[in-house]
Amino acid sequence: MRRPRLLPLLRRTAPLAVAAFLLPACTTNPVTGDSQFTALMPPEKEAAIGAQQHPEMLREFGGRYEDAKLQSYMDGLGQRLAQKTENPNTRYTFTVLDSPIVNAFALPGGYVYVSRGLMALANSEAELAGVVGHEIGHVTARHSADRYGRGVLAQGGALLAGVLLGQQAGQLAQSGSQLALAGFSRSQETQADGLGIRYMTAAGYDPQEMAGFLSSMGRQAQLEALLAGKPGQADQFSYLQTHPPTGERAQQAAIAAQQAGGGANLMVKRNEYLKAIDGMIYGDSPDHGYVRGRAFVHPGMNLRFEVPEGFRLVNSEDAVVGVGPQGSQIVFDQVPGQGAATPQEFIARIWAANAPLGPLSSLTIDGQPAATAATQLNTKAGAMDARLVAIRAGGDSFRRFLFVSPPALSGPLSDDFKATAMSLRKLTAEEKGRLKPYRLRLVQVKAGDSMAGFAARIPLRDHAEERLRVLNDIPPGTEPRPGEWIKTIVEG
Repeated sequence: MRRPRLLPLLRRTAPLAVAAFLLPACTTNPVTGDSQFTALMPPEKEAAIGAQQHPEMLREFGGRYEDAKLQSYMDGLGQRLAQKTENPNTRYTFTVLDSPIVNAFALPGGYVYVSRGLMALANSEAELAGVVGHEIGHVTARHSADRYGRGVLAQGGALLAGVLLGQQAGQLAQSGSQLALAGFSRSQETQADGLGIRYMTAAGYDPQEMAGFLSSMGRQAQLEALLAGKPGQADQFSYLQTHPPTGERAQQAAIAAQQAGGGANLMVKRNEYLKAIDGMIYGDSPDHGYVRGRAFVHPGMNLRFEVPEGFRLVNSEDAVVGVGPQGSQIVFDQVPGQGAATPQEFIARIWAANAPLGPLSSLTIDGQPAATAATQLNTKAGAMDARLVAIRAGGDSFRRFLFVSPPALSGPLSDDFKATAMSLRKLTAEEKGRLKPYRLRLVQVKAGDSMAGFAARIPLRDHAEERLRVLNDIPPGTEPRPGEWIKTIVEG
């Protein structure tokens, strides 16, 4: 939750002005050889579309990660790969996003984005080259231009709207960037994999590393499902949520990598890559606030609250969401009051103006006037009860909680929801002083070291060993070799 701003129930990113760019035609792409009837924008317009959307992508998806060395490293890798494409004169812009979500995407005109969450998961420069090559492949194959030309636009701003209207909160854990990428077909994803393998091999990287990283992303999806209390539902958390599934893509990529060959002396560059990301923030950044167990703490906004047991907190760009049992959700954000004089007026006239509200009640939370009312939402999962709480935040703004639960759980969760709202408070000076982000740190394995031992020393307690195993691509039942460098997590 980076900053407070207006989030109406149905806010969407402004549509792109692409209508004048469309050229319905039967064309042959010189990169892929495909010939099909598509609605493509002319190539000279793609850069304009990317430039127009670039600031919005930064705003929606965490912003640029402020580490000049890491950004330079990413740009250098990307430009080397771009030189191996069919059109090396195309200008590319490569950006590391300040987001913990494992993600990457591309816009028309050569704008390529990789999250620091994905960089944390990668274990070699060749793995990252496979991802960046894949995204470059979407550009050269004109997949992004095709999707934008058809009007399937990025709608990251609709993310919170989905939650407020009862969307499954597990999907929020993917962040809004999956929406920027939605719409690629099975064949397009496979085609981008093949192009990525072509480019990374031409640049001297071992193409087998791409197949290995796709497998790592599959394990990460399984871990995310486990952390969200949804074991066996990894497809909800898979990288990009695109087709084909990660496992099938990994198999196809492995076959393509074998066919690519490339000769001897292909690069992996594991240690060089690990040194490049040593010290990188892991998880939430200071600008977005921190999830610490069941508590959310934001030093910039000077607040803290705690969700009930059984809820897992997910911190997004626009809101903090607690994912609970049977579709229960807790959504917290801060928004302008639009002239509302009281919390009661804000709920009735601004936030839920068209909702059938129950009686409004007055509260005092952390010394500030507050109000609450109940309503009901019709969602894809059926009817859900909702409790709205608004708290004056100073100036023309309000902090608000939305508590959503299936009717069968509304009674049992009522006291827990109230306790969460009442737990909102300012931070003490001591608490602010203790808050530090998590970071990746390299450690060299010594004789007798074990993953269980490393896991016992990291500041994350839930599934700590599995986190480290996925982070370092170390399968269950195996241990790192003495002398090997691995990633661990520290606070500070």
